[in-house]
Amino acid sequence: MPFTQYRTTVPPGWIDYNGHMNDVCYMTACAQASEVFLDALGLGSAYRERTGSTLYTVAATIHFHKEALLGEELAARTHLVRADPKRLLVRHELVDGVADEVAVAEFLYLHVDQGKGRVERLPGDRLTLVREVVDAHAVCAGPCSSPSEGGLWHSRRAR
Repeated sequence: MPFTQYRTTVPPGWIDYNGHMNDVCYMTACAQASEVFLDALGLGSAYRERTGSTLYTVAATIHFHKEALLGEELAARTHLVRADPKRLLVRHELVDGVADEVAVAEFLYLHVDQGKGRVERLPGDRLTLVREVVDAHAVCAGPCSSPSEGGLWHSRRAR
């Protein structure tokens, strides 16, 4: 079952000269969905303030499927596709009010200790939770699997 807590309405500032949502704003919506998801995992801004560690985006991809229009309601179906002690691969399926897929974005995150300026392992409790979420999201066979996972997961920047 995906995480579904992110919802938004397409505001006027997201509309381009073609009368639909500007491409960068699809990524903005998905990045906002990531923030909601990471907060739910206990890896958001409060985690950074408490530990000095955070998640940095090192790669992202997006695939556009349908235009979104001014005032349209959008929601994200978020899946934690894969994780290891230092990395998370998150996939967002951005859908409209009738659950038609508007865009699919994937973000690869590295866990970084900002004080040391380097990639570090997630703490044991967060890693345990992350692995449980990966397992829970794994029941989504087919459409939840990541089409670009190999590319993002195995890129040099992801290490």
